[in-house]
Amino acid sequence: MELYLDSADLKEIETAFQLGYLAGLTTTPTFMHRAGITDIDGTIVKLSQMVPVLQIEALGNTAEEIRDEALRLLDLGLDKGKTVFKIPISLEGTRACYMLRKDGMLVNLHLVYTVQQAYMAMSADATYVCPLVGRLQDQGQDALGLVEQCVEAVDHYGYTTKVMFSSVRHVEHVRNALNLGVHTITVPWKVMQKLTDNHFTDIGTQQFVEHTRMTTMRVRDIIRPANPIIHTDATILDALVEMSRSGLGAVTLLNEKEEIVGVFTDGDLRRQIETHGKEVLTSLLSKLEPKAPYQIEADAALLEASNLFKDTKVDTLLVVDKGRPVGMLDIQDLF
Repeated sequence: MELYLDSADLKEIETAFQLGYLAGLTTTPTFMHRAGITDIDGTIVKLSQMVPVLQIEALGNTAEEIRDEALRLLDLGLDKGKTVFKIPISLEGTRACYMLRKDGMLVNLHLVYTVQQAYMAMSADATYVCPLVGRLQDQGQDALGLVEQCVEAVDHYGYTTKVMFSSVRHVEHVRNALNLGVHTITVPWKVMQKLTDNHFTDIGTQQFVEHTRMTTMRVRDIIRPANPIIHTDATILDALVEMSRSGLGAVTLLNEKEEIVGVFTDGDLRRQIETHGKEVLTSLLSKLEPKAPYQIEADAALLEASNLFKDTKVDTLLVVDKGRPVGMLDIQDLF
């Protein structure tokens, strides 16, 4: 099924055709005027150079006037093999279609509301016949039944005409078109943008991205630049200052041999103040009995860090590189 964009918005058109696989564009000067475009001919030429196939209106009261308008548009520089002239269904429209088709031009007989109109379009060798599904449904008509009849007529009688599903209002219409077996559909950009949306796909993609990140990225890739270190001959107040400077809730404690002896956290600070009062701030860190910190190598995968957080129930891991502290990993850093 050919996928066309239905739009007169230049920004939408430029964005949509970056996809690379759209079959073409259906548009109309009426919508161009509404969008504030004044140079209609210049815009048509510009669009013809942007899209694989351009479907644009050729209007007139008689078949000859319609033919002349189509020829005028071609004289602007449009490619006959890449331009489809949209003509409203009527007796003069079908006659114009037949004339243009004999001259090797492509025609879309549109604004089709009945299977009888579609039959006349097929008999006139229209390249496309275009029922307006959304408009018909607005009027309470069986639009999908009409489209089905058009497809069956093409298949049964062997017409070369393609049935184009138009006046698309929502994503369900695209599913309807696929189920009915139409040859072409023209979809507004706001609807096209939703065609790949799915809640479960979003969840699966998020899980895949997160799993890939956790298995391929290393701890050193996400640790913060701060690496708060303090020696045990400093005071608890010194540790508080270092924590505030680094923006982390912990500092690594080293002894005089530059060996890691523990980690002092903001939780340890609160407990010390609760037990001993604010005077404890002048106490030396060497008088504390810090617990050995949970450590992880800087080159470890994030998945290993995640598992260690789960196993230990701690919020912060000391990150080391060959025994030397290089930073801290907070559980929130994983996300």
